[in-house]
Amino acid sequence: MAAALRDSSSVGLGLFPLGIAFGVLVAHAGLSWWWATAFTALVYAGSLEFLLIGLVVAVTPLAQIALTAFLVNFRHVFYALSFPLHRVGGRFGRAYSTFAMTDEAYALTTGEQARSWSGRRIIWLQVLCQAYWVAGGTAGALFGALVPAKLVGLDFALTALFVVLAVDAFRARRDIPTPALALVCALAARFVLPGQMLLAATALFTAALLARRALAGRRALAGRRGPAGHRTADGRRTAAAKEPTRA
Repeated sequence: MAAALRDSSSVGLGLFPLGIAFGVLVAHAGLSWWWATAFTALVYAGSLEFLLIGLVVAVTPLAQIALTAFLVNFRHVFYALSFPLHRVGGRFGRAYSTFAMTDEAYALTTGEQARSWSGRRIIWLQVLCQAYWVAGGTAGALFGALVPAKLVGLDFALTALFVVLAVDAFRARRDIPTPALALVCALAARFVLPGQMLLAATALFTAALLARRALAGRRALAGRRGPAGHRTADGRRTAAAKEPTRA
């Protein structure tokens, strides 16, 4: 648990104030404080929870809520491809780890430094991340009446959190093409499909990463083959003969 506490401390600095902002919005929407606790503990879907406030207040049909949840959290389908769920033991542990697979947990558990983490450490990290979120949301809802309706800067906590995660990921693995691709995809989605920027940018970025991986695989395969040689009468390949150097 101590290791997971160290791993999640930087994320907690962003999740807790963001949870407070969420709780304040719940209180100002006219909902009881326990709605914030229920959302953060049972839904635990970050940006979707902010949308749920308006949907609940407007008494939106469940079918529309389900469709909204699917579109907003569709990116988790790609997370599941590389999330280290195979290290987590037990049915309950895997069920909770799947439920608590948020953006922050994914970013922390798929880095280079996390390849040696045990399943227990991953579970504790996810528990702590949710604890920061639940505690912040509950506190914000309880004391939301004391907070002004328009508190400038509090909504920037989510952006700041992802900036910190991106910087940490770049420091762990200085891969310049990846953030460059992300920036290009985000700008393209912003100008081409501004109304669906997140979905478009995610699709473009995924396609770019797949294309880059395929290209890297071809280069690696060509490198293993080495220089072209000559074939003998029985079809075997021999090493290419070097041309004599001229004086």
